[in-house]
Amino acid sequence: MSTYSYAAAMQGFDPKFRDLPDYILGITKEIWEDRGLDTLHDYYTPTIPVRSPAGVVVGNEGVIAATMATLAEFPDRQLLGEDVIWSGDETDGFLSSHRILSTATHLGDGLYGPASGTRFQYRIIADCAAKDNQIYDEWLIRDQAAIVHQLGLDCRTYAQQQIEKEGGVAQASRPYTPDQEPGLVYTGTGNGDEHGERYAGLLTDIMAARVSSITTEYDRAVHLELPGGSSGHGWAAADRYWLGLRSSFPDATFAVHHTIGRSDSGRPPRAALRWSLHGSHSGWGAFGEPSGADVYVMGISHAEFGPSGVHREWIMVDDTAIWKQILLHLG
Repeated sequence: MSTYSYAAAMQGFDPKFRDLPDYILGITKEIWEDRGLDTLHDYYTPTIPVRSPAGVVVGNEGVIAATMATLAEFPDRQLLGEDVIWSGDETDGFLSSHRILSTATHLGDGLYGPASGTRFQYRIIADCAAKDNQIYDEWLIRDQAAIVHQLGLDCRTYAQQQIEKEGGVAQASRPYTPDQEPGLVYTGTGNGDEHGERYAGLLTDIMAARVSSITTEYDRAVHLELPGGSSGHGWAAADRYWLGLRSSFPDATFAVHHTIGRSDSGRPPRAALRWSLHGSHSGWGAFGEPSGADVYVMGISHAEFGPSGVHREWIMVDDTAIWKQILLHLG
C-alpha cells in the first residue's frame, strides 16, 4: 500500500479534487471535453514549459492556442484516462504520469491536412508537475505514428511532408533536443519505490545489450502497447521492439530521467519511467539505413507487474519526430 496520505498531500489544491489522480483526470476533462479552455489560465502557470518530441512551447498562452487548434480539427475528441502513476508531495511538488487513450474524428482542416472524416484512436502519456492547484512543468508524448498510420501514411513519408509544408530543410521546425531545454522547474527524479527501480533496471539492462533480461523480467504472456498503435504479446514481441529501437542507435546514450513505482489498493504494482536515447543513427534497425544523424528519442513508458514480472507494458515514443531528425540531417 502507498504510504502517502491524500488528505495531507492535497494541501493547496481545490477541495473539489479528492486526490492527485482525481485532479489530473478532472482538469483534463474540464479543459478538453467540457470546453473549459479558459481554465488553462488557472491550471497552467503563465511560464510553464511543455516539451514534446515535436519541440517546446513555453507559457499557457501557447498551450491554449494549441488546444484550440486541436479541438477545431477534432471537435469530438475524448481523453480517456487509463491511469495516473504519481509521486511527490505538496512541499516539493507532485509528478503525475498520465496515460490517456484518445478518440477523435478528423472533422476539421488542420495539422493533419483537409478534414478526412477518419476516426482516430491513439495514446498519449503526459508527465505533469503540479503544485498549489497548477501544472508548472510538463513532458508530453503523443503516438503520432498511430495517427499517421490511420491516415494511410508511413512515418517517413509524413515527416517528409511536414518538412516540405514548413518550407524545406532550412526553415522546418526542429524536433526537441536537449539544447532547446528552457530550464527545469520540477527537478525531482521519482520516489525510489522498488517497482520503479526494478523497471528502470530492466530497461537499462536491455539498452546495455543484456537482452536476456526480457526472458527473466517479463511475463512470458506479456501484453505490449507499442508506438504506431500496434500491440504485441510475449517475449518475442518485446525483444523485437526494443532491439529494433536500440540497434538503430547502437552507440547512443540511454538515460532514465524520472522513476515512479506504486502499489495501490485494487491495482497491480506498476511503474512509470521517463527516459531518453541520444546519439547517432549509426545502425540498421527500426529506422532503416544508417544515416549518421544525431537523434534524440524522448520516451515515457508504463509497466504493470504480475507474479512473473512485467505483465503489461505501454511504450510511448514519437516515430515521426525520429524520422524528421533523420530526414533533416539527410537534407
